[in-house]
Amino acid sequence: MDADVTDSAGTPPGPDHRAEDEPKPDTPTQPEHAPEASATDTGPTPADEDGESTEGSNRRSHWLRWTAVGVSCLVLAAAGTGWWFYNKLDHNIRTDTTAAAELERYEKERPPPGNGDAQNLLLIGSDSRAGNNSAYGRDDGGSQRSDTTILLHLAADRRSATAVSLPRDLMADIPDCLKPDGTRTKAQFAQFNWAFEFGGAACTIRTVEKFSGIRVDHHMVVDFSGFKDMVDAVDGVEVCLKQPVDDRLAHLKLPAGRQTLHGEQALGFVRSRHGFGDGSDTERMDRQQQFLGSLVRKVQSNGVLLNPTRLYPVLDAMTKSLTTDPGLNSLRDLYDLVRGMRGIPTDKVQFLTVPRQPYAYDSNRDELVQPDARVLFQQLRDDRPLNVAPGTARRNSKGDGDEHGARTSEGADGSSTDDKPDDPPSASPAPTYPGSNAAVGMCG
Repeated sequence: MDADVTDSAGTPPGPDHRAEDEPKPDTPTQPEHAPEASATDTGPTPADEDGESTEGSNRRSHWLRWTAVGVSCLVLAAAGTGWWFYNKLDHNIRTDTTAAAELERYEKERPPPGNGDAQNLLLIGSDSRAGNNSAYGRDDGGSQRSDTTILLHLAADRRSATAVSLPRDLMADIPDCLKPDGTRTKAQFAQFNWAFEFGGAACTIRTVEKFSGIRVDHHMVVDFSGFKDMVDAVDGVEVCLKQPVDDRLAHLKLPAGRQTLHGEQALGFVRSRHGFGDGSDTERMDRQQQFLGSLVRKVQSNGVLLNPTRLYPVLDAMTKSLTTDPGLNSLRDLYDLVRGMRGIPTDKVQFLTVPRQPYAYDSNRDELVQPDARVLFQQLRDDRPLNVAPGTARRNSKGDGDEHGARTSEGADGSSTDDKPDDPPSASPAPTYPGSNAAVGMCG
């Protein structure tokens, strides 16, 4: 027993141990008859090579070890939290695989992909009354129509973005489409927003591609609840009203003057038709464009895109409301898209409505103004610039005054200045369309 205790108190000899009578290197020798140190000896503590006490060195090493452990724990916690947030946002997004399969089936009929890095996205505002949207009307078996449809063109150099509103009442050729119950509709000439009710996003995309000749690269469907949450996430959007508004159908009652609208009011503002002006869809689209421009400016001016604490609520609200194609169904895909748009100046984020006029056989419906609409779509297909000027009067192809067409530049005497004598015959200025941009606020 004693032998065991004695053995354990010593230092086991290593492979390079020295003889017992050989002094250890760097170990100070002690006089033969030096008195032994007592347990209560308070003499000086041995110092290391730099003159620092061994006790101080141990204390510093101990502190450094705990600091390293603490920092490691914080890093791991932050990484874990970041990963949790990322997964949450990523799983918020719903993927429309049915539309992807339908579009693949009709790939040969679709316009060819554009050249370069330009992209065309179709943004669809769904008016479904299902689920959380039941407060906005009757849910008749899950039917829905596209309350708002915008074709967003992102220039290849990401120096401009053009949002073209497509009227819900536009008469268009709708192809045969796959219905939710598995049956198919017949091709027909009908009101544009019926396409979404017939066959969802795929039917709407095929209809847009048919009358525009533009390839839709991606699509997003946003519902009522998601729009409200996004407005709330940026602390509301400021608007200015010349007159008070009371529209029961849109759940909207507002006083005149400058005010900030939040979720429910903002939704009523962009949906209302009977509470403003003549109650036309034309006026509503203009109001939607102005509101979206103010929303874009609010996001950029408040530094939301560069502030994680402010960006997360916006991303959470946005991703919860989105249904996208498989090419945009991850947070990384959306981030890449937003990052590409981050540097676009607000005055180059432009909003306009496709040139249209009352339908010849029903003044409550619209039809495209030609060739103005074809010129607009060609500009977008070719990724060429176009001008959008707030309050600009437009002219149709016959030269008559028409608020729905494009216009060309005119001299003081009314003559066209499209081709100046010094310019080559093919040179002509970009068409100018009335509309708005994100730099022009609703309140001036």
